[in-house]
Amino acid sequence: MELQAVMNLQLMMFLEIAIGWYLKKKNLITEEGKKVLTDLVIDLILPCNIIQSFMIELNGEILMKGLQILIISILLQIFCTAVSATCYNRVERRKRTVLQYGTVCSNAGFLGNPVAEGLFGPMGLLYASIYLIPQRIVMWSAGVSYFTESPSRKEVVKKVLRHPCIIAVEIGLALMVIQFPLPDFLTRTLKSFSGSTTPVTMLLIGSIMAGADLRTMVTKATAAFSLIRLALIPLAVLAGCFAAGVDSVVAGVSVILAAMPAGSTTAILAAKYHGDEEFASKCVVLTTVLSMAAIPLWSMLISWIF
Repeated sequence: MELQAVMNLQLMMFLEIAIGWYLKKKNLITEEGKKVLTDLVIDLILPCNIIQSFMIELNGEILMKGLQILIISILLQIFCTAVSATCYNRVERRKRTVLQYGTVCSNAGFLGNPVAEGLFGPMGLLYASIYLIPQRIVMWSAGVSYFTESPSRKEVVKKVLRHPCIIAVEIGLALMVIQFPLPDFLTRTLKSFSGSTTPVTMLLIGSIMAGADLRTMVTKATAAFSLIRLALIPLAVLAGCFAAGVDSVVAGVSVILAAMPAGSTTAILAAKYHGDEEFASKCVVLTTVLSMAAIPLWSMLISWIF
């Protein structure tokens, strides 16, 4: 990864986020429009992006590295769950549930794929898709349980199996294993939608940020959470990858995705289940803003170490 490439990617994404913020402020993106964008990203654009990432020639090296990043992701979810259970005990309950969910579930699903692809190319996108499997499972099990009573095992399995991104991973894995070439018109359609992942996702993030009051965003709680989300968690992943001698691309993708800001679903679930929606929005926005500086720093550190 060259520094210039990282900075150009960050500046492009920052500009796209700023455009989304401006469009929301001018009400060109309405609340209903924001919901449509969210559904469009989750139900269509990200699944196409994921399937596209698996359309490569399969070999033993890819299988081994895919297994490595899956193990790293599973261990990370265990680590994040432990952090969320121990670091916020003195915070009042409504804010504590927000912090716990934001620690376990990052915005890697929205922001991670375009960043991984921009920094590491097609292989980065493939590994990011595999990396996100454990997080998507935790999101609909332990994640939801922070705001509600723990869902039943049957409900968890149903939500996971029906998630468009999980279905896309299953389709992508099947295509990669059997090496079945899709008709040209299907391949072109996937590429077309996949190519819109970054701009549409950044517009959505910008529209979410427009709803927060930046003047009251920085508090002791949000600052401490940002430090955990953007520094402690990726540092733990970096140390583990370095100690285990993990491949540089696998380590890079793992650390960058671990350094993602709080998931936008943090605010969505807080609103749905009568949590502290305003506090959740501040956590999402502050970590997203800070990630614009944190991601290049982590990228440079990865390049220097690996």
